Amino acid sequence: MNTFGYHKNLLMSYSGLTEFIHDLERKNELLRINQFIDPVLEITEITDRITKSGGKALLFENTGTRFPVLINAFGSDLRMSLAFGRKNLDEAGSELESLFINISKDKATFFQKIITLPGLFNLAGLLPSHSKRKGKCQQQIIMDPDLGIFPVLKCWPYDGGRFITLPMVHTRHPATGNTNVGMYRMQILDKNTTAMHWQRHKTGASHFEAWKMTGKKMPVAVALGGDPVYTYAATAPLPENINEYILAGFLRKKKVKLVKCITNDLFVPYDADIIIEGFVDPAEDLFWEGPFGDHTGFYSLADWYPRFHITCITHSNNAVYPATIVGIPPQEDAFIAKATERLFLSPVRMTLQSEIEDFHMPDAGIAHNLVIVKIKKTYPGQGIKVLNSLSGAGQMMFTKYMIVVDGDINIRNYRQVLKYVFANVDSGTDIIFSRGPLDVLDHSSDTFSFGGKVGIDATLKLPEESSGRNSPMQTDVTHISDINLDFLDKKIIKDYNIGLFADNIPVIILSVNPSEDSDSIDKVKKMFRTNDSVDVFRLILIVDHTVDVKDLFMVAWQILGNSDPQRDHEFIFPGSLLLDGTIKAYRKGGFSRKWPNIVSSGDETISIIDKKWDSLGIGEFINSPSIRYKRLCRNGGDEILLS
Repeated sequence: MNTFGYHKNLLMSYSGLTEFIHDLERKNELLRINQFIDPVLEITEITDRITKSGGKALLFENTGTRFPVLINAFGSDLRMSLAFGRKNLDEAGSELESLFINISKDKATFFQKIITLPGLFNLAGLLPSHSKRKGKCQQQIIMDPDLGIFPVLKCWPYDGGRFITLPMVHTRHPATGNTNVGMYRMQILDKNTTAMHWQRHKTGASHFEAWKMTGKKMPVAVALGGDPVYTYAATAPLPENINEYILAGFLRKKKVKLVKCITNDLFVPYDADIIIEGFVDPAEDLFWEGPFGDHTGFYSLADWYPRFHITCITHSNNAVYPATIVGIPPQEDAFIAKATERLFLSPVRMTLQSEIEDFHMPDAGIAHNLVIVKIKKTYPGQGIKVLNSLSGAGQMMFTKYMIVVDGDINIRNYRQVLKYVFANVDSGTDIIFSRGPLDVLDHSSDTFSFGGKVGIDATLKLPEESSGRNSPMQTDVTHISDINLDFLDKKIIKDYNIGLFADNIPVIILSVNPSEDSDSIDKVKKMFRTNDSVDVFRLILIVDHTVDVKDLFMVAWQILGNSDPQRDHEFIFPGSLLLDGTIKAYRKGGFSRKWPNIVSSGDETISIIDKKWDSLGIGEFINSPSIRYKRLCRNGGDEILLS
């Protein structure tokens, strides 16, 4: 037993993906596919079916190259736990919390150490080490690099090309020497060049800007595979000055051994499967990268990004090519987000807001569109304080919708959360609209990466908070049969759903067709304003006619993705809020930016996989999820973007 409170013989680290694959197979968490499956579109279609049905990891062994493809390796709570070498995710979170508690007992040194988290992890000897020898990742060295040796996926029909989707991109700041490992998709441009999609808020982009000032080429190294905790660490929301391999060392309870690249001075994991070395030239013109079917469920808009020039490729003798797909949620990345919730709860609570008891990022909110936070409330204004604090904290600064609750409530039970919101929220005092930075993938705001946000204080109000409050946004109607819907104009309203009233949740979901009638939203507002009996509806959600209003997940995903909370809300009357989650490209005057189509497979690819399915040996037939969502595509699905 040591500082972390764990027994080393109960934990496991992996040296390369092959070891992880063997463990997955021992746990009956892997399906092997021996038949040739084309990395262009076909692997995605099979994976999408398996992932959305809660299936196993997939190893495509016949890819037209010497490298098999491992995908959906993180696509369940169990597989995430295996990647962490734990029985469950709570174990890793509890160990990190124990570390913080133990260190905090030393009052004289705690605040000094908390300033630089490496000081905490150094206590257990988990700082990465540097070896002068060549690594397992360098068993094969290719000085005439050609990316064509790898089974790089083209995921969706309107992607700009093939993309490396699980790269761990290593960069270094030219002045401070601080290193970073980030995950930025890489579009293949030719045999030895890719685009490098580091977004403006990411550390890689910050390093790139610093290298511009030097007039020198920026060294970059990309690792693929290795211990799966390396991949997770590259996605983790760490502060800029924290080396990702410190977190990886903590998770695997074994320091990460790094080796120097062949053609530059960066260091990469000794036991990675594949290393791609090269440089980015800041003096070079940028490349128009994309589009790409992204984790938002929409095609991310094409934009200008740097080129990455490859100088060398190395790999281990038994290397496996790791990949993931993203698209309409939930996908594999949803389980990575769940792991982040559990692992980072303690650091957030102990270094930022001690009253936080839990936080959750629902799948429909694709990580940054919706965050639900639970606190232990002890004084008035505490809910507002937490909203204000978290809205500027790390990657939570991108959150569009944030809800704070307290009490004995399960924040992963969405009906329970909704009932609590309506019982405790006064629309005049507890809903705060603002503007701020957004993720660059957000397509709903009028301005790129900047737009509206909303914070909702749904905590139980204390006596000091009662002054000036109106009634909460709840209703006394308990029987759906008591609701009068005669005022709805069937020429405008294509469909509706009031099923949530059965749980005393006063929400009505309406669908309209703005492409047919650009005044439809205004007409809906007028319907509600001119009828006295409609005050029973406290939340009015409007979606496009292509959305199934009975499918609450689809509705939530569309509302959260297609709305700017500040621009698209309106109080029809006090206590009744309307949110417009329709496509804004069809509104009067159009939209200031291009509007992306949703991500789905093409009919030809679906048909090919339908015919192959029985011969794959991976279980009962599963229909393509794209069939369910293709109705959301506009312009017949033959155009990527709406203008």
